[in-house]
Amino acid sequence: QVQLVESGGGLVQPGGSLRLSCAASGFSFSNSAMNWVRQAPGKGLEWVSGITGDGGSTKYADSVRGRFTIYRDNAEKKLYLRMSRLTVEDTAIYYCTKDTARGARGQGTQVTVSS
Repeated sequence: QVQLVESGGGLVQPGGSLRLSCAASGFSFSNSAMNWVRQAPGKGLEWVSGITGDGGSTKYADSVRGRFTIYRDNAEKKLYLRMSRLTVEDTAIYYCTKDTARGARGQGTQVTVSS
């Protein structure tokens, strides 16, 4: 079955950086578009970024474009999100999802941006 395990979250100061990872198993990873979505406290799911199966095309929400980079390693079946210039508004639980923003997802990893 589809399994997605996110990691790499933590507490970081404003302006800092983090790299999130998502380990995938149970499906054909290289044939699947993947996304990062997030949920801030008291808010709904927000799509953050997406990438095609071959990694050749990426998209970003306006709120993160220029600060976040999505990429993948199909040989390792891993998805990544490099986040820089973090702000308090980036505080959320981050999930990787399969195919669409509301596709299967893991348990999430908490990112807290605070001074």
